[in-house]
Amino acid sequence: MNSSKKILVLGGSFGGLTTALEVKRLLGNRAEVTVISKDDQFVFLPSLPWLVTGHRSAERISLPLSKILPPRGIDFVQDTVRGVDPATMQVQTDRNTHGYDYLVIATGPHLACEEIRGLGPDQGFSHCVFTLENARKAKAAWERLLADPGPVVLGSTQFASCFGPYYELAFELDYELRRRRMRHKVPMVYLSSEPYSGHMGIDGLGRSQRFIEDEFAERDIKAVVNKSVAGVEADAVHLEDGTTLPCKLSMLAPPFRGVPGVAELGNPRGFIPVDQYYRHPRHPNIYAVGVAVALAPREPTPVPTGVPKTGYMTVKMAQTAARNIAAEMENRQPPGGNEIEELTVICLLDMGNTATLMLAEPILPPRQRTILHKKRWVRWAKASLERYFLWKMKSGRSNLP
Repeated sequence: MNSSKKILVLGGSFGGLTTALEVKRLLGNRAEVTVISKDDQFVFLPSLPWLVTGHRSAERISLPLSKILPPRGIDFVQDTVRGVDPATMQVQTDRNTHGYDYLVIATGPHLACEEIRGLGPDQGFSHCVFTLENARKAKAAWERLLADPGPVVLGSTQFASCFGPYYELAFELDYELRRRRMRHKVPMVYLSSEPYSGHMGIDGLGRSQRFIEDEFAERDIKAVVNKSVAGVEADAVHLEDGTTLPCKLSMLAPPFRGVPGVAELGNPRGFIPVDQYYRHPRHPNIYAVGVAVALAPREPTPVPTGVPKTGYMTVKMAQTAARNIAAEMENRQPPGGNEIEELTVICLLDMGNTATLMLAEPILPPRQRTILHKKRWVRWAKASLERYFLWKMKSGRSNLP
């Protein structure tokens, strides 16, 4: 049996936290586990749309990594990764150099707002909900809209690969506006790079196209799909085909790229290729899980879209990668797991006063089964999942579903 090995995990969200806790659970003192993350917070990202509408606070949906990890024998370093050298097995950060025997890349995406003129809350005019800070800014923008109503454009740009939160926002904002008797003052457009509503980067899910189209029709939400965004201004979103969509508020998922510090190990957009064990094909002691993983769609869409990796998928990847690392250290054949394309995707889509359960097994067609079930209890299930997962991470129970 091998002696203690240094296992370095990059990222402190679903994939990174699950991998670190599971490796430590499986190997104990045989593994020196370190997590490097630029943020000190684990955030339950599926609840960020609720933060925008005021139904959640940041404190309720986040946990400090510096308090979760050290009590479980895992070192935590708050720093930004600048590069990886597979030859010397070292990671360079802003403040230090870290060696490793095994490296797990769970860095999530780089939100490439710079690819579209005027996109993003920092240097542009649009908002998004993929980070806690961005969701806070989106909440402030939503509150300004309530005080001074006008048109809303929300959805996803080209090369985005996470569509669910913006469908949720469309339904949630519609519900909140109706509850305030303001809906007639706020025209809503759902703009997307998807070839049709309900595609979601996975070639649809059963009757998802008809379901979304019917729900949008009932709520008077206009869908504009299969479009590329050319630029964003304070009062308009401009499309590549010359169309201009007026708006007082825009919330758009930006293009996704791999995080710069690890992108050189990846494909042209910086996502990391992996085999069935979640190992890099050229560097077998480097693993990747979650959004950082390269996953191609079944067939290209007219406007480029990415395949989403949900929190559920990411956790399953992380658990499998941790088991494979443990097996290698114990000189066993890695048990592997399902091919990435065999993973099941589960989405609990909030719709304001109800919600929809969506399941695709596997993620890309042809599929063994699909479920699309709209019921109010699904919204309660989503809230229960939030509480359960935060408890699971806080208590270090990485091996639970």
